[in-house]
Amino acid sequence: MTPGTTAGDTAYLDIETNWDRQITVIGIHHEVRGTVQLVRPHITREGLLSALEGIGRIVTYGGATFDLPCIHRALGVDLKLRYMHLDLQYPCRKKNLKGGLKRVEVLLGIHRDSEGMTGLDALRLWQEYEAGSQEALEALLRYNRDDIENLPIIERKVAAHTP
Repeated sequence: MTPGTTAGDTAYLDIETNWDRQITVIGIHHEVRGTVQLVRPHITREGLLSALEGIGRIVTYGGATFDLPCIHRALGVDLKLRYMHLDLQYPCRKKNLKGGLKRVEVLLGIHRDSEGMTGLDALRLWQEYEAGSQEALEALLRYNRDDIENLPIIERKVAAHTP
């Protein structure tokens, strides 16, 4: 944990990758500071740590097995050692909310602007962006933003959910 921070100062994090599992977007949402999205090739160790300055806890969905290991491999930053981490996938399972993030959102009645998009769409959108489509990048960033901005809603609903 960064010195001078408390566990209550939380960032919600999600990444997108390309077909080779290289990180294309790191999205970080803080309920007071707002949302920051780092986009390849501007994803750096320094940029990530700057976006997380003052944070004591990171919340993800599936991050323990995907997002955090990808970040560690790509940037050499082990977020599990630097911050407290909550992977919402596990408390969701304990409350019988099973499946991926989008499935859990449906089960909890949470709306997203990028309704109907999947991880495969995110891969395709990055490919289209690399081919020159700015609209594809905007759609990918909207998809990532929905992921990170819905995480605090999921966290609150799961805490109040009775299976």
